[in-house]
Amino acid sequence: MKLATFNINGINTRLPLLLKWLEDSRPDIVCLQELKTPGLRFPAGALRDAGYEAVWAGQKSWNGVAILSRGATPVLTRERLPGDPGDKQARYIEAAVKGIVVGCLYLPNGNPQPGPTFDYKQAWFARLNRHAKSLLKSGAPVVLAGDYNVVPSDDISDIYSPASWAKDALLQPEPRAAFRRLLAQGWTDALIAKGPKTPTYTFWTYWRNRYAQDKGLRIDHMLVSPSLAPRLKKAGVDRDVRGEQGTSDHAPVWLTLKR
Repeated sequence: MKLATFNINGINTRLPLLLKWLEDSRPDIVCLQELKTPGLRFPAGALRDAGYEAVWAGQKSWNGVAILSRGATPVLTRERLPGDPGDKQARYIEAAVKGIVVGCLYLPNGNPQPGPTFDYKQAWFARLNRHAKSLLKSGAPVVLAGDYNVVPSDDISDIYSPASWAKDALLQPEPRAAFRRLLAQGWTDALIAKGPKTPTYTFWTYWRNRYAQDKGLRIDHMLVSPSLAPRLKKAGVDRDVRGEQGTSDHAPVWLTLKR
């Protein structure tokens, strides 16, 4: 079984790219972020024609998350991250798919920092960690996948040059500590556990020819619960997708599981 996550950065704008990648890669389950479209404009018909059923939470111009499933309909369990009823941003969706609980997330970027947007990022991360702990307590097989907007470390495997991003919210001590606390609950970082030994960046900015120079960051993560970790076979990044014309600034990340 193959699961993937992809920050599509505008699903309707990049629908042909998405459909081509789905045809080429054939993932069974896909988490998408940054749909940038209200729910009524989500391209459910085109995805169904490609063999994928979907659940989604859209938002005009910004955010938006979706879970796709090939050959089965995802059973929606959550449309928002719990813990703040006043938070209306479409950043989390959860569904039961093919015997797995899948949480798809788009964690706030947090820039500029310090300030209210960074505070929101930290509060959202704390809510995610609380919810993740409750998912682990359930004992269900769970994957938490998406754009976490955090570079876990200064290591070359996570970022080409930390000095270039030192003031960015993605590298600040607070979100890094929150990510470490999340992992300490017992989650397995699939790319670290089963990915290539060479740097596996997932994001390259559009500016200064960063992709061609492979000056990237690892901010898209797939975390696997302890009950699912023994089934983890392999993980990787479809880097070439980032090189397509008119593409997202992210590349798809994927993992495979023993059935």
